[in-house]
Amino acid sequence: MQQGYDQYGGQNGQQQPAANLAEQMGQMRLDGASPAPTRRKKDRHAYHQIEQSAVAADSGQYLNGRQAAGQPQRGVSPGPGATAAPWQQHAPQPWQSQPGTPGLGAGQPMQPMGTPISMSSMGGPQQGQMGGGGQGKVNPDQIPSIPVSRDLPADYYKNNMYPTMEQRLPPPATTPFIAYDQGNASPKHARLTMNCIPSSYEQLAATSLPLGLVMQPLAKASEGEQAIPVLDFGESGPPRCRRCRAYINPFMIFSNGGNRMTCNLCGHPNEVAPEYFAPTDPSGMRVDRSQRPELLLGTCEFLVPKEYWSKEPVGLRHLFLVDVSAEACNRGFVQGVCDGILAALYGDELTDEDGEEGDEPTLKPSKVPPGAKVGFATFDREVHFYNVSPSQVGPQQLVMSDLEEPFTTISPEYLFVDAAESKANITKLLGSIPQMFFNIKHAEPALLPSLQAALAALEASGGKIICSLASLPTYGPGKLQMRDKAQMTNDDNELSRTLLKTEHVGFKKMQADLVKAGVGVDFFLAAPSGGYLDIATIGFVAEKTGGETYYFPNWTYPRDLLRLEKELTHTVRREQGYASLMKVRCSNGLQVSHYSGNFTQHTFGADLELASVTEDTGMCVTFSYDGKLDTKFDAYFQSALLYTTQSGQRRVRCSNVVAQVNESARESVKLVDQDAVLGILAKESTTKVADKPLQDIRHQLQEKMIDIVAGYRKHFSDPHPPGQLVLPENLKEFSMYLLGLLKSRALKGGKEPPDRRVNEIRMLKGMGPAELSLYLYPRIIALHGLEPEEGFADENGHLKVPHAVRASFSQIEEGGAYLVDNGQILLLWLHAQVSPNLLEDLFGEGCDDLSKLDPNLSALPVLETHLNAQVRNILLSMESGRGSKGLSIQLARQGLDGAEFEFARLLYEDRNGEASSYVDWLVMLHRGVSSELNGQRSKGGEEGSSSIANKISDLTHNVPYWN
Repeated sequence: MQQGYDQYGGQNGQQQPAANLAEQMGQMRLDGASPAPTRRKKDRHAYHQIEQSAVAADSGQYLNGRQAAGQPQRGVSPGPGATAAPWQQHAPQPWQSQPGTPGLGAGQPMQPMGTPISMSSMGGPQQGQMGGGGQGKVNPDQIPSIPVSRDLPADYYKNNMYPTMEQRLPPPATTPFIAYDQGNASPKHARLTMNCIPSSYEQLAATSLPLGLVMQPLAKASEGEQAIPVLDFGESGPPRCRRCRAYINPFMIFSNGGNRMTCNLCGHPNEVAPEYFAPTDPSGMRVDRSQRPELLLGTCEFLVPKEYWSKEPVGLRHLFLVDVSAEACNRGFVQGVCDGILAALYGDELTDEDGEEGDEPTLKPSKVPPGAKVGFATFDREVHFYNVSPSQVGPQQLVMSDLEEPFTTISPEYLFVDAAESKANITKLLGSIPQMFFNIKHAEPALLPSLQAALAALEASGGKIICSLASLPTYGPGKLQMRDKAQMTNDDNELSRTLLKTEHVGFKKMQADLVKAGVGVDFFLAAPSGGYLDIATIGFVAEKTGGETYYFPNWTYPRDLLRLEKELTHTVRREQGYASLMKVRCSNGLQVSHYSGNFTQHTFGADLELASVTEDTGMCVTFSYDGKLDTKFDAYFQSALLYTTQSGQRRVRCSNVVAQVNESARESVKLVDQDAVLGILAKESTTKVADKPLQDIRHQLQEKMIDIVAGYRKHFSDPHPPGQLVLPENLKEFSMYLLGLLKSRALKGGKEPPDRRVNEIRMLKGMGPAELSLYLYPRIIALHGLEPEEGFADENGHLKVPHAVRASFSQIEEGGAYLVDNGQILLLWLHAQVSPNLLEDLFGEGCDDLSKLDPNLSALPVLETHLNAQVRNILLSMESGRGSKGLSIQLARQGLDGAEFEFARLLYEDRNGEASSYVDWLVMLHRGVSSELNGQRSKGGEEGSSSIANKISDLTHNVPYWN
């Protein structure tokens, strides 16, 4: 077996010359630099020294009127020997100081604040000198590595929990970890951009960083975490502040023997209701605090009384609305949707339950969450509703042909059924729909009237519409036109921005009606042969109702069946709610400035309306100063989501976040959350796309990056030579993430189909932090170099996942096989000279050549080989950390598959298209920072930007940065 692994690595046998490989990859526009030399498998990444622990802060922290152990009294500086609370001690991340961490040897001093990158030559002088006297040569292995920044904390948190109050800087968003809720909400639910907040706007402005909160209120909990408690306070509802309406939380202070409750957000004293009264002990803590989860935990749920109801809450009702027009039938999309719904409702395994031989197989029990019900409708030029209630002998179809005034032909009482009770009729219906409409084939679907009829069925109760569509809806009221004219448009003209907007009055009214009724919409769209669907208009309905759009731009049967099935299954089974309202509150001295995400907000300051909210839903809020914060007190934030659960309960989920306030922003930059800052900038920039040229948005992001680094160098960094680019320690990978954002389909320059661009814009707006991080920098794992123990559990039962490689052609080895995952698609890239032994171990006997592999492969076969088991386990691990997109393999064989160009696009560290490489980007950043520090920077807009870009282009065509 070991001999086979040697062959995978290309050590034995013939290798392709590096120059030939570089030539082939160069044709894919991966990198304009000279061919990269071959590299060793190990030690590819640069490790960075971490700053020394900072001085502990001096503000006090209260928990229900009692200070945490070891903290000074408010307004009193700690004396000799006094220790600040654990969460106020600014220390490096725990995994950065582990004994085995490369770059931090025993007795080696910690590096001063900031991460310097030498922008000068390691050897002799080179052409193209940088500003500040440096030479134009950068070693790419000495720049911050995102894979390293992910792998080290992932290894640490395999055996350590994250205490939410003791450690103030959360792990990276892609890191699997178990959070121990100590009163501050888990970063899975809420992440602050700064966990130490400057006391004034002037101090914040010096950092150029936003002050905001990135939220994922229903985020999925990890196995081993405490379940979020659901508390019932009866008809009185949960205790709240009378002035600001904040909910009870661990930071409210009880006084006057327990009769008074002072709000931690607005400072208003409230009388405690008799039913909630409990005496306080001499230290001011309630005697029943240990039995009160709302006084201990950062995230809780409260059942609410009828005054919080907009309508009588019932279990979530899913209405499957299936397009059965000609395009959907001909391309197998109807078949795929029906099979996917069947798998979502019952699982994909058939079993004989106490049946005789030859009996029809019966399905496993329903997988639909308890209390939820399902209904079915199809549409082409007409809308067909189906009665599948268990009282019927078989499914009954009723047709609605009045497209001018749509209505529901079946009472909701019979349309929506329990999936387990009606499984015989449901399976019969879903099995017959593809054949039923195969011979009818109406070419033009009528989408808007179908949505109106579906809304009529759900208007009284609220719920969810899951709608499939396979062609542009050009029939009936609300028909759409071919605005794109079958051509990709450039991003710099007015026509392009028009194609990204929703201009159809009917769909705008439809969206408003859906939100009012508490009905969300998820779309599953398969473009006709890669053609135009006008997602700008259709997806607008999903965006504003809090739903999702799943887009298959190159739908292929049967290749995409597995992905469609997994995404339908996830859509039905995930934790979700409907008819939702959301509000964020903050401490005095701050105010909400702006919300970003996929929701409806009628006026500034109004609650966010989400007709649908799921565990994958993310949004952000930014804050502004309306005064100066008092450093004697902490700053508090509370998000409250009012929603109806799948089982039909009306609840409020509250997440509470606390942050220290400091006079100087120098302490703030030490506790910056990179993922939160990235989420704020990504969501706010994509919100502007429909109104501003993409070139302007990209330029603003570039200028923002220069402002952040220049502000850090000017105000907070230790002295460094001018030839070094100094990045904030906890933002050292931020520049690469921002480059990934500029290279994403949402913001990239050049031509891009408007459907793909607008769909990814909306995806970015609704992503949670983990999904966003993976989207902006993919995870790449080399399969040909796996160690024998990787892909299996270690002695503690944790899967040993191989470390990722950088997203650069320089890291791609001859004869290699790579998994490339950006959270949306997963590519299996195979080099033309890949080992035949590796192919047979992965795919089975006889598959010893790339041409023998099935191009429609979507999953690995189950084999008894060691490598096959390793890769399948790694894929399961990847799947557990994704967002809403199903994991299925797409082959990208070198020289054979079109997906190879997608692989090239995802190598974000290299130059591709019109965007620069990572090294070029850092050179540009260094020049901009140097110009700012020297007072020579021009912020005049495009002229200054293009001037810098032209200089960088001249440099990169003459200087071999990759060496």
